[in-house]
Amino acid sequence: MADYGIRIGAPLYFRHSSSLEHDTGSHPEGPGRIPAIERVMDARDWLGFELRDAPQATTEQLLRVHPGEYIEHVRRSCERGVALDPDTITSPGSWAAALHAAGGPVAMVDALLGGEARLGFSGLRPPGHHAETHTAMGFCLFNNISVAARHALDAHGLARVFVLDWDVHHGNGTNEVFHETNAVLFASLHQWPLYPGTGPLEDVGSGEGDGFSLNLPMPPGSGEDEWLSMVQHVVIPAAREFDPQLVLVSAGFDAHRADPLANCMLETRSYAELAGQVRELAAALDVPVGAVLEGGYDLDALSSSVVATLGSLADAGQAPRSVERDPLSERAASALGRYWRL
Repeated sequence: MADYGIRIGAPLYFRHSSSLEHDTGSHPEGPGRIPAIERVMDARDWLGFELRDAPQATTEQLLRVHPGEYIEHVRRSCERGVALDPDTITSPGSWAAALHAAGGPVAMVDALLGGEARLGFSGLRPPGHHAETHTAMGFCLFNNISVAARHALDAHGLARVFVLDWDVHHGNGTNEVFHETNAVLFASLHQWPLYPGTGPLEDVGSGEGDGFSLNLPMPPGSGEDEWLSMVQHVVIPAAREFDPQLVLVSAGFDAHRADPLANCMLETRSYAELAGQVRELAAALDVPVGAVLEGGYDLDALSSSVVATLGSLADAGQAPRSVERDPLSERAASALGRYWRL
């Protein structure tokens, strides 16, 4: 792979050619997702992002989330091209792709916490947020963002990491990984009802993690105002109070109105607004932000929404628009108000 050079302070974009070797056939989560994004990014001079090759995750890094027998099961399944579940296809190229898809977010965390940049994006596949500690599902082999968050906590000694998941499907894997810890505040906006059927408002975590899982179901047909209201009036206040040292985003783009796998009504510009809320939060807390690619299956909507997101995260010139509380965010704030000042 190419050596792209180093520009200290430029936002970072992690990629790797192995993402194209994860062959899923006619599956919606196919290799064409990556070139679709990269063509549009390249046409915009990558928005000033510095391109970097994503390394492979090490076994030690994966073991912070997944047990050794599970990692070996994934490796052997990929070698044989055996599906891990009916939705989670593998091929001989999937093993390397999965290692790089987990390693990119880890390298991004290293760069962000090492002071090389304040913003990063890991644009690799397969996605990760459905993968539980022992189980592959929902197109996901390893839980890439959880591996990155655990790396920030264990290798860098952070005490608090905020993970926002705005993929239209509930991030059940990330929810499971951090269910019992207060070191990670996990917030998921997701269509309900929809696959995988998890993530009710009442699931707030357990044990030491009680109150640190914010599951925010959104009804089919919900659009920008509803999503922004939930982020502005529930997610951001809780995150400010949590006071994280790092913000990570599971950036799925399948809540877009054009996406074939769900029924929400976000527009491309809606992702710029969501990203603006995250940018303002990180700026107020003076912490870096890293985003990790998850879903998004209409290629035009996916590519344009990635550009809108990264452009908004990188550009502090325009404040995100404000919306009023609506009944959805009022209900969520009422339910979660015993944990956070909402």
